[in-house]
Amino acid sequence: MSEAKQPQALNISPYFFVSDLTAAAEHYRDKLGFAFDRYWGDPPVFVMVRRDRVQLMLRGPNYGGRPQPNRALDCDTWDAYLYVRDVDALHAEFGRRGATILRPPEDQVYGCRDFEVQDLDGYVICFGQDLG
Repeated sequence: MSEAKQPQALNISPYFFVSDLTAAAEHYRDKLGFAFDRYWGDPPVFVMVRRDRVQLMLRGPNYGGRPQPNRALDCDTWDAYLYVRDVDALHAEFGRRGATILRPPEDQVYGCRDFEVQDLDGYVICFGQDLG
């Protein structure tokens, strides 16, 4: 008798309101190496940017939404934490691309090596890898 497959979470897609959809999508493409295929709406109101298996959803201000980075509430928090392979190589790539790097890679007490970047709307994304 075969075992029933258990439900499995596969990925997560953070949803960010942005002040300028085109500028935000181009920032993620040009500074952080994400890609996107198309915008939704006319004028554009939504885009999904992706890099490898990570996807972020960006929503423009057309319906009254506004950027709300977590740093506005807590100066030590992120809006997303992305696990990666070779955090140091990714940090170097982002530096070459001209990304806004808030903190260089550091080994953390929680067992990760990570660094922080900030996008055009103030969202902070931490990129890290397990040290274990």
